[in-house]
Amino acid sequence: MANRRVLIVAGAVVLIALFALQLFTSVRQQSISWDEDNHIYAGYTMWKNADYGLNPEHPPLLKLVAALPILNMQLQTPPMQDRYFKLQAFLGGKDFIFKNDAEAILTRARTAAAIFALCLLALVFVGTKEMFGTGAAFIALTLLAFDPNLLGHGAMVATDTAVSCLLFATIYAFYRYVKQPSVGRLVLTGVLAGLALSTKHNAILLLPMAVILAILEVVRGRGESANDQEPRHTAVRLGLAITAVGAIAVAVLWAFYGFRYAARPEGLNLNPALADFIPALRRWHEAALIAFLSKWRLLPESYLYGMTDVRIMSDFYQTYLLGKPYAHGIWFYFPFVFLIKTTVALLGFLLLAIAAFAVRALRLSREVIFVLVPPAVYLVAAMASGMNIGLRHILPMYVFVYIFVAAAAWALIRHRRQWAYVVAALVLFQVITSVRAYPDYIPYANEFWGGPSQTHKLLSDSNSDWGQQLKSTSKYLNENGIKKCWFVYFAAGVVDPSSYGIPCKPLPTTNTFWVNQEMDVPPSIDGPVLISAGNLSGFEFGPGPNLNPYEQFIGMKPKAVIQNAIFVFDGHFEIPLASALVHVQKARNLLGEKKNEEALAEAQQAASLAPEAVSPHDVLGDTLVALNRKEEARVHYERALELAKTVAPDFQAGWVGGLTEKLSDSREAAGQ
Repeated sequence: MANRRVLIVAGAVVLIALFALQLFTSVRQQSISWDEDNHIYAGYTMWKNADYGLNPEHPPLLKLVAALPILNMQLQTPPMQDRYFKLQAFLGGKDFIFKNDAEAILTRARTAAAIFALCLLALVFVGTKEMFGTGAAFIALTLLAFDPNLLGHGAMVATDTAVSCLLFATIYAFYRYVKQPSVGRLVLTGVLAGLALSTKHNAILLLPMAVILAILEVVRGRGESANDQEPRHTAVRLGLAITAVGAIAVAVLWAFYGFRYAARPEGLNLNPALADFIPALRRWHEAALIAFLSKWRLLPESYLYGMTDVRIMSDFYQTYLLGKPYAHGIWFYFPFVFLIKTTVALLGFLLLAIAAFAVRALRLSREVIFVLVPPAVYLVAAMASGMNIGLRHILPMYVFVYIFVAAAAWALIRHRRQWAYVVAALVLFQVITSVRAYPDYIPYANEFWGGPSQTHKLLSDSNSDWGQQLKSTSKYLNENGIKKCWFVYFAAGVVDPSSYGIPCKPLPTTNTFWVNQEMDVPPSIDGPVLISAGNLSGFEFGPGPNLNPYEQFIGMKPKAVIQNAIFVFDGHFEIPLASALVHVQKARNLLGEKKNEEALAEAQQAASLAPEAVSPHDVLGDTLVALNRKEEARVHYERALELAKTVAPDFQAGWVGGLTEKLSDSREAAGQ
């Protein structure tokens, strides 16, 4: 018996070690990604200044853990500026990382963040073993240890893997409490729930998960008990238990904010203030709830601010699916993402799970319910969220799905030994999939959809391009002796490519406009031109040559492809819209500085470069209004509105309403 236990533990350790080997060797080949600099910077300021106002869109736990190993480094910190909170976090984070030893900071922070991935694997093995047996535990652990999606995000300084770990830990602890109630198990469940809440806002889904699990436990007990009173007692006990877990979780959440309501230390304020931020919520009931929680200080200000930001942003995120950009979230996004980015082996195991139910090798037991309800709740919530920016947002589902299919596979093997050959083949295929995807896991897509080289045609953002390719890009440029080039980079503005030795001049993206990174861009350029997959898709600008300045590159064959996400084009290219948009940006900046005549020159230049685009006419109208030339302004507003009605219907909403209002105002002014 002792020897068997040693072998079991040794086997689990070997599998976790293999996962760690893939994880750490692959992530060292990735440059910093979109969110990591601001997460690390925010965590550092929390430790040093108890400042929870940087990056409040996410709770503190992951950021605190990631920043812990850099506290003993001698680091320069950028001065605080009273600017919009996201700009402060992202631009401050950029300076913090790249004005210090960026590689040392990133390596330490990622190593710390990876603790959650390693803990997750250990918990999955222990939990699956208790629920379904040792065989199922090894199947689940092996599949998860070679999952490209977990490997792609497991060491990134982002909240997705951490919340995956803590959500499963909480549900597993609740299962153990339901199975054998005790005060210790109840308290542990509450503490773990608090840790999950302190990692990501969507951990609030633990509440509906627990309620549904409790209801099903009562229903199941009613069918098995001869005593009519027992299910009622179970319902009362579980109701009180969930209440206690909630109270403990909220206390733990407060602890991570130092039991202080104010997001920022004395002398620093949020920009904008929470009271001014809440009205931006489109749903009145959400605004009312957050205002109520804020008024009575029932939750920390930073946490409420983050909830507000997440809900506001969900209304503005664009979507890219199966080659089509959408100006909003779509409910069927995550089911398709699951089909595209889930390994063929896991899809095969899901078919085996159906077979296991069909032959009654697997039944709807308490354990099966506990691994089916959480991913179902999570998927429904994700589909309703409108935040369609990557599979990483449903990463917690995979933990439960892997356990479920492992349980089904083991049940089939126990039912009939011949199933072991099918299971072994699928496990082997999972391992092969991981090896083939190494080291570039983020753009993974399964073989049914053409593999990672085709992901950019199907999905965008963190599904294929999170800005992590700068090391490989620098290597490519050096090997080919390229010193002059242009770069359309997905994380431009918040990550500095020149810090990786990339000599390319930047071309504009929606993000460079957001951070107001000014540049000079001629209407025609000579390659090489490097374009990130996220920008090549055009999902942020919108479809069509009058919205997307890089539309011409979509159907063009690249000279080279770097990490399945950076496309290299050579030749001479006309890019008048990109140049025009830069002039639009300059005109708006000059208008803000009351330099109206200079703004007019920039706006006129933009309109001459891209006469069929909306924004040049819009800014020209605004500039003419500022110069009190309202009749001329109306002409350009009318032209802008006419053009806005010709773009893709989904993308008209951002223009038509505002231009209609401007036209109405100009007509009223003319009538006066």
